[in-house]
Amino acid sequence: MNALEKLAARQHLAVALLSTWLIATSPWIAMLRRVPSEAGFLDYSHVGLGFVTLAIAITYTVSCTRAGRWRLYFPWLAGQLGAAGRDASGLLRGRIPAAEGGGLFGLIEGLLLVLLLATAFTGAVWFAMQGSQEALAWRSHHILAARGLVGLLVLHVVTVSLHLIDFIRD
Repeated sequence: MNALEKLAARQHLAVALLSTWLIATSPWIAMLRRVPSEAGFLDYSHVGLGFVTLAIAITYTVSCTRAGRWRLYFPWLAGQLGAAGRDASGLLRGRIPAAEGGGLFGLIEGLLLVLLLATAFTGAVWFAMQGSQEALAWRSHHILAARGLVGLLVLHVVTVSLHLIDFIRD
């Protein structure tokens, strides 16, 4: 494992842990147009860790897409959806997709990167716009992106679990 792969693995773990905390605590966050004057630990930790997540998400995305590796995560940008299509049709026949880049797993991971960035970015803009009427719109965008992120995270966990089961069987 080279230095770039080690950095990406650490960033992946950090994003996973931060996202878990942010998602798990989000039902107790009560912010509309601004951080409330009676905000507690969960409110401030959500905002602070959200900014940390944004910074890590940006660097993680850069490290995942360097040196032409973007094709592994965003095959549709290169017009290469064949591997993802084969993986999807294989699923319909009961075959677990390969974990190689550019296929269905890579497509899901690329969409996760986009939604992670969108969630963190919309949260940062929401915070920056607090007190204004636009803050409510950015709050809506943030919630929509976060829900998409949670949905894809569940799909990602399922696909990784299936791959691990297949790996153990072999």
